[in-house]
Amino acid sequence: MKAIEIRGRRVGSEAPVYVVAEISANHGQDFARAAKLVETAKVVGADAVKLQTYTPDTMTIDSTQRWFRIEGTIWHGRSLYELYKEAYTPWEWHPRLKVIANDLGLDLFSTPFDEAAVDFLETVGVPAFKIASFEVVDIPLLRKVAKTGKPVIVSTGMATLGEIDEAVRTLRESGAEQVALLKCTSGYPAEPAEMHLKTIPSLGAAFDLPVGLSDHTLGISIPVAAVALGATIIEKHFTLSRADGGPDAAFSLEPDEFKAMVDAVRTTELALGTVRFGPDREEAASTAYRRSLFVVEDVKAGETFTATNVRAIRPAHGLHTRYLDQVIGRQAAVDIERGTPLSWDLVSGRKGL
Repeated sequence: MKAIEIRGRRVGSEAPVYVVAEISANHGQDFARAAKLVETAKVVGADAVKLQTYTPDTMTIDSTQRWFRIEGTIWHGRSLYELYKEAYTPWEWHPRLKVIANDLGLDLFSTPFDEAAVDFLETVGVPAFKIASFEVVDIPLLRKVAKTGKPVIVSTGMATLGEIDEAVRTLRESGAEQVALLKCTSGYPAEPAEMHLKTIPSLGAAFDLPVGLSDHTLGISIPVAAVALGATIIEKHFTLSRADGGPDAAFSLEPDEFKAMVDAVRTTELALGTVRFGPDREEAASTAYRRSLFVVEDVKAGETFTATNVRAIRPAHGLHTRYLDQVIGRQAAVDIERGTPLSWDLVSGRKGL
């Protein structure tokens, strides 16, 4: 199946790219800012906004043991519990933000990180679920989400082909009829050299599912390249201002950047068009200015055509250039003025005679 449907909208092949603004922690625990993010997402051209549904206690435990200390990322030195406490979205905001989004014509859905979050999001009435790349191996969570019957979008960061296959089979066997996959590199931020976007068409071919990109790189070029390779969904973190700070700010787009990304995506999908050959409507008039055979010197009746007095030049009013070898060596049927397009009625005799 090459498409899924979210709130009556086709997402996948033969449909406009579905652009998702990931709010994540960029609300800064301020509901007014969260609402502003949703409103601004509409202005800059997003089709949907996405939340993350968890609490620090559902993600981990509050511990100072070294196992719970983050290393090697932009959050180096912080504890998992501390990070999630700052980043989580209060659950009571979800229905309120959904109303704001829907009133603007935006979809709003979320990433649940445990089964309780799935139950809660069902009460909110989200139209789809997102599975985070870290949870692609959480089989019980996948089964829980699948049983809702809602479309499921799965990030595949870190996952092997076998793990992706297991996740897709689990979802399908548990009732999910609509599944999409996102190529994702789970680096924060991710480097362009680590994106391996050529995986996108391979992923789509392997599973016969709509494929997109969940992007954590800086800038907008990677999503645009992904669309050129067949991505039908683009998810990008969104903030009002990176200066506001927060766990995700460093790899989030500001409004003007997000709009530039959406504009570039729309231009790219228009340019992709369909497979076709021959002149299109804009090119049709230009075919008159291709090369053709012209008499380029005054020629008398009976005079032989040569490479000097007949040439392939613009425009296209004379014989096709493929006939040059057949014309050379034959004679003019009448006097021909320089600059006359060559036609068969101006040619007599046979080559060599």
